[in-house]
Amino acid sequence: MTQHTAAALRDFTTRYCQYWHQHAGHAPASSDLYGVPSPCALEERDQQVLWQPQPFTLPPSLDAVGRAIDLQLQPQITAFYTTQFAGDMQARFGQQNLTLLQVWSEEDFLRLQENLIGHLLMQRRLRQSPTLFIATTDSEQAIISLSNLSGEVVLEQPGGKQRDVLAESLEIFLKSLQPVTG
Repeated sequence: MTQHTAAALRDFTTRYCQYWHQHAGHAPASSDLYGVPSPCALEERDQQVLWQPQPFTLPPSLDAVGRAIDLQLQPQITAFYTTQFAGDMQARFGQQNLTLLQVWSEEDFLRLQENLIGHLLMQRRLRQSPTLFIATTDSEQAIISLSNLSGEVVLEQPGGKQRDVLAESLEIFLKSLQPVTG
């Protein structure tokens, strides 16, 4: 399952980079990541950083997150966040616009783990089943997450109880994404 998730992520990233080259004539660009060090950064241009994915160089583990809250994490989430360093990528899933979250650098990976722990602790306090965020949406009221219980990708409101299933696995979700430029 983890190899399939990693392969689906690499495939989407390749399609995303190709889409940028076709529509913008250069590698993906981000103004949000401008000036932030990363092995992905190619060049800075017009207050943006152009980037390309790079291999993940840390141990491929989110064990610190699981240990911090005494929870066995879905293996798919580890594959998702430890396959590569890359910039966040804009995409469409059906009619839903989203930003697929990625790890930009080793420092960013530490922040990600802290944010995942905070997210899971909030859910525990609210007595909700655990989810692990993977994408933001145009609405501040909704995020896309991986259910830690079922392995399904869901659309949810942080702090809310309603969750709509988008895909039965992270692999299927990633294969369904269509790249868009920011």
